[in-house]
Amino acid sequence: MEQSPFLTGQFLLAMPGIGDPRFDRAVIAMCSHDAEGALGVGVGAVIDGLSLGDVLRQFEIDPGTVGDAPVHFGGPVEPQRGFVLHSNDWGGQDSIDVAGRWVLSGTIDVLRAIADGTGPSHWLVALGYAGWSEGQLDGEMTRHGWFNTPGELSLLYDVPTDARWTSCFAAAGIDPTLLSSAAGKA
Repeated sequence: MEQSPFLTGQFLLAMPGIGDPRFDRAVIAMCSHDAEGALGVGVGAVIDGLSLGDVLRQFEIDPGTVGDAPVHFGGPVEPQRGFVLHSNDWGGQDSIDVAGRWVLSGTIDVLRAIADGTGPSHWLVALGYAGWSEGQLDGEMTRHGWFNTPGELSLLYDVPTDARWTSCFAAAGIDPTLLSSAAGKA
């Protein structure tokens, strides 16, 4: 899939009042955006009551020391499908480099490597993804709803999940408390 430089490797932030509660204060790490559509993984919310240890035990993998790591709500599409966004110091089966910023892996080999301590140095796990059909995201970007920012790695790996939305806006020089959920007319 040929990737557009427009959004791939950036964060997509849900604006206040987007109108879909599944995307309230969403932070989406964009992994692909081209003429056929777009795919991103949510990194702005975790799934309450589910840890990486729970997921690993379902695959009969000893969680080692990573058992309490949170699992992120990746998006509403295929919520049973897992993804790992991670640093580019590890690659496995079907790992995809995302604009040189992070790597997307969706196979069990990355989970095994994380559990046994041989995996990437930075990672986060998510279930589900956000997907858009051909031209859909481009259309949504022209209306009130989404704002994109550079995909700074520090925001992905060093900022607590519940602070990512605010921190991404702040990194773009925007105070999100000043954003309105209502649109005006000229």
